[in-house]
Amino acid sequence: MKKVGIIGGSGYTGGELIRLVVNHPALVLDFVHSTSRPGTPLYDTHVDLLGRSELSFTDNINSEVDIIFLCVGHGKSVGFLEEHKFSSQTIIIDLSNDFRLKKDAQFQDYDFIYGLPEHQKNKIQSAKAIANPGCFATAIQLALLPLAKEGLIKEAVHINATTGSTGAGVRLSSTGHFSWRNNNVSWYKPFQHQHLGEIKETLQDPKIFFLPQRGNFTRGIFSSCYTPFEESIKQAENLYRDYYNSHIFTHVSAKEIALKQVVNTNNCVLHLHKHEDQLLVTSAIDNLLKGASGQAIQNLNLIMGWEEDLGLQLKASIY
Repeated sequence: MKKVGIIGGSGYTGGELIRLVVNHPALVLDFVHSTSRPGTPLYDTHVDLLGRSELSFTDNINSEVDIIFLCVGHGKSVGFLEEHKFSSQTIIIDLSNDFRLKKDAQFQDYDFIYGLPEHQKNKIQSAKAIANPGCFATAIQLALLPLAKEGLIKEAVHINATTGSTGAGVRLSSTGHFSWRNNNVSWYKPFQHQHLGEIKETLQDPKIFFLPQRGNFTRGIFSSCYTPFEESIKQAENLYRDYYNSHIFTHVSAKEIALKQVVNTNNCVLHLHKHEDQLLVTSAIDNLLKGASGQAIQNLNLIMGWEEDLGLQLKASIY
């Protein structure tokens, strides 16, 4: 059993990671670090853990732990690693945006590998430090990777993607409040979302017009991407099925897709549709799992040489 430490376990992403680690057959949760809740039982914050874990949050760190997951806020992982030193054998998986871009990947003795398995599984398998992708970035990249690989993104890509309220984090804000979210849709950060940098690096820097939206649901991202495509829909479907044939979490659906197909799973589902000269690629993921904690465990499984879906055989909630 490999010992796991989680830094920052009180939020939505940290909570999901705790659940996955507790139920993973090859992992044991050693500690969950918190500067604001030391001594407080995990189940006081994550009430579904009552009877599943007797651990409490702690402000102490085991520097010899096998794996560290960083679930601190964006911009805070650098400071944490500067302050705390871990064994040279400790695997670091960061869920913030601190190390995702190539210019930020080299830090201290760490060489952070961008952790999108469908893009570079081989590099992940030999990594000791992972920069976990963003949730919007995951949904959009999986929608466009096969086109980018073949050099078929020749003009601008237009993207409309809607995320649930958990994408805004656990801290309450005016746009995350139930009274605002309920029966409502709104956009934010049009054309300049922070995930665009990592998306463009992976997809070889295409021109992208991205409109993110807030939806009145809690979990998931539903993304629609379209761009000119000269070939037939059948050729597009063959391209996508060939690309994802060896990737167990991404599936191409012949039917139109819905968000409920992926909520509470580590899956991504895709659907292709062609209208005149435009190829529309729709993707759906759970922002807290394939978009965050589930993908972090998937990356760890690859590093350890375990089955890629170990601890991730999760069931969707479709009713």
